[in-house]
Amino acid sequence: MAEEAAKAVEPNVELLEWPKKDKRRLLHAVYRVGDLERTIKFYTEGFGMKLLRQRDIPEEKYSNAFLGFGPEESNFVVELTYNYGVTSYDIGTGFGHFAIATEDVYKLVEKLRAIGGNITREPGPVKGGTSVIAFVKDPDGYIFELIQRGPTPEPLCQVMLRVGDLDRSIKFYEKALGMKLLRKIDRPEHKYTLAMVGYDDEYKTTVLELTYNYGVTEYTKGNAYAQVAIGTDDVYKSGEVVNLVIQELGGKITRQPGPIPGINTKITSFLDPDGWKTVSFL
Repeated sequence: MAEEAAKAVEPNVELLEWPKKDKRRLLHAVYRVGDLERTIKFYTEGFGMKLLRQRDIPEEKYSNAFLGFGPEESNFVVELTYNYGVTSYDIGTGFGHFAIATEDVYKLVEKLRAIGGNITREPGPVKGGTSVIAFVKDPDGYIFELIQRGPTPEPLCQVMLRVGDLDRSIKFYEKALGMKLLRKIDRPEHKYTLAMVGYDDEYKTTVLELTYNYGVTEYTKGNAYAQVAIGTDDVYKSGEVVNLVIQELGGKITRQPGPIPGINTKITSFLDPDGWKTVSFL
């Protein structure tokens, strides 16, 4: 019996080590907007993003656009989706914000204000610190944190999601997706704890900011924010790992690994223990 148990454990250990060796990268975030051209204009003229590509799929009644600060092959981008006839969405209470790093927050805020941006926090140092930040809402109500930093290869630097059990979430993203815990900050005076998780230093690449608000274990998801996508060398192995971790920590596979009909791209998708969706791409 002991030998059989050992044989069962060995493949699992090897499988759980694989995500750390896989060449992974956060690729894009997908979310829905009520007026595609309006949002493209705000992001390009206000944030300084580039429109990388745009397409219309009339047979499925939607259009989408990819924007970012560099090419999709090397940078994290946003995929905006417009569904015909739908002009507004519920962002919910769980989605937090995106973050953009800039060398001059004050200058960027004035630029955004000039084109009608809703500044919800004026630029200035964080309480008890020196980091200069501001917050702005885009035309659909998505919040963007603006962070003052030196030059960076990835200005689109964070996606913040609220979670009901921070330690469980950290374990999930470490074990299922091979991310690293970059730092963890507790702010008892504001009753929250956050963790930055990702594949590289947060000053070099995009990271997930997972936030736990004391005593809050569940959030509404709304129907606006959809998912993040992650690149992988093997969607089938990725699916195996996620399925194993889900048994321990919770979550759900929503699409078994396999090719998208008609194209070569292979994907698998799943929900984390809080119901946040991730898609792995090859």
